Amino acid sequence: MAEFDTIRTAAGARTAQIDEGLRAHMNKVYGTMSVGMLVTFAVAWAVGTSPQLLAVFRDPVTLSPNILGWIVMFAPLLMVFAFGAAINKLSTAGAQLFFYAFAAVMGLSLSWIFVAFTGFSIAQVFLVTSIAFAGLSLFGYVTKKDLSGMGTFLMMGVIGLIVASIINIFLGSPAIMFAISVLGVLIFAGLTAYDTQKIKTTYLQMAHTGDQEWLGKAAIMGALSLYLDFINMFMFLLQLLGNRE
Repeated sequence: MAEFDTIRTAAGARTAQIDEGLRAHMNKVYGTMSVGMLVTFAVAWAVGTSPQLLAVFRDPVTLSPNILGWIVMFAPLLMVFAFGAAINKLSTAGAQLFFYAFAAVMGLSLSWIFVAFTGFSIAQVFLVTSIAFAGLSLFGYVTKKDLSGMGTFLMMGVIGLIVASIINIFLGSPAIMFAISVLGVLIFAGLTAYDTQKIKTTYLQMAHTGDQEWLGKAAIMGALSLYLDFINMFMFLLQLLGNRE
């Protein structure tokens, strides 16, 4: 009986340790994501409110991107692929630095919104996105329902959005842009819940290894996933709800 109590106590202590570790892991994910968001919006605001800086990337009147603007527009997508390929070769500190550099480049690519939309509508949509993101991420964290089956479907949706968005750059169709924005909000809302559960599940599966280097990188990759979910949901909502200058 005493042996059974000892085993039960040890199991309880181990569960408490994992729960504490999970909280710390999720705090690191959200903290890293939040710093990345701060970097992005600081860079976007600094460039977007400076006609001289914005003119380096876009025509100040039409907001059409120049050659450098096109490079900046597609650089974040290329950096995401590069990050995924290089993550195993980077240290935790190197991966975190790469993430913040990515967030800064994303800020450059989004700087035009401070000219195209009113400051009030940007703040309003940011608040709406924050509330929606918090609720969806909380759902993904606490739900007992397995969301893994959504992954393939949602990623196919993201690929479709990218292709449709590139095509519409040349077509310039408001109707297609509206449809892309509606679908984009729905897809990234689903990804927010899905990615949150995936981050939690991955930690619970790997916590027993005690590999702090791996767990540190996993937190940064998790932060990147949720960061992309937030940014994309914000941009699609801004297209739908934002008031243009």
